[in-house]
Amino acid sequence: MDWSGINFDWNRARAFLATAEEGSLSAAARVLGLTQPTVGRQVDALEKELGIALFERSGRGLTLTPGGLELLPHLRAMAEAAGRVSLASFGQSQELAGNVTISASEINAAIYLPPIIARLRRLAPAITVRIVTTNAPSDLYRREADIAIRNFRPSEPDLIARKIADIPGRLYATPAYLKSIGTPRRPADLNRADFIDIGAGDELMNMLNKRGMTLRRRNFPLHSENFLVMWELVKHGLGIGVMDGHVGDAEPLVVRALPEMAPIMFPTWLVAHRDLMSNVRLRLVFDLLARELGRI
Repeated sequence: MDWSGINFDWNRARAFLATAEEGSLSAAARVLGLTQPTVGRQVDALEKELGIALFERSGRGLTLTPGGLELLPHLRAMAEAAGRVSLASFGQSQELAGNVTISASEINAAIYLPPIIARLRRLAPAITVRIVTTNAPSDLYRREADIAIRNFRPSEPDLIARKIADIPGRLYATPAYLKSIGTPRRPADLNRADFIDIGAGDELMNMLNKRGMTLRRRNFPLHSENFLVMWELVKHGLGIGVMDGHVGDAEPLVVRALPEMAPIMFPTWLVAHRDLMSNVRLRLVFDLLARELGRI
């Protein structure tokens, strides 16, 4: 190995890679936990170390130069190798102390996790928990999270998954809203209703149309990417929304839109990287989440 030929700082290379993948210095700063000026200085310093321009700066932002594009796959390979080192070292920890990051949707993070985290704090107060609240799947290979609560089974070979439950999704609205559209009795009666859309594309519309409805885009005048925001819109009488049946049935402001309709079942999986499961604190958190979420 010619160590003298390595003439750049990995932290600076990481700043460049994050900027290239996230699209801006500000976005890179967020994912790296740094300030934007710091990331900018690191990228500038890397350009000086390597003697090439990595980005073209213009009023529209940053564009990778041919030199930057050529370096990108090599630095991605370095990042993946660094991630594997981190996974291997983390997996060897035998202490009930340190950080554990959990990725979960808004509903899981806001409704189900707090009492579980309270129990964890009593069991192992030296464990620091970070909750990443997102409906998008976190990249466990890149350590965006140590454990993820997902609604689908992972296909990656190095991830382990345990199915926790099948959660019933049901349609809810306020009694006043349902009365305003004529108190629906069957799925076709909801063709005149407004729905609060969630997620991307026509996924919810297509799912409901398979259940006897004939909905169009005009049936979805409101949209939110956040389940808690969608739920507040439903509780304020602005339309019908799909919610976890345990949450919906416990909310006094709403009722089931079609009480007799079979629920839409959403599987819940607990996922972690295989290399991490020998880590004592991660195993404790994983098993506690599996046990408590399975009781919902």
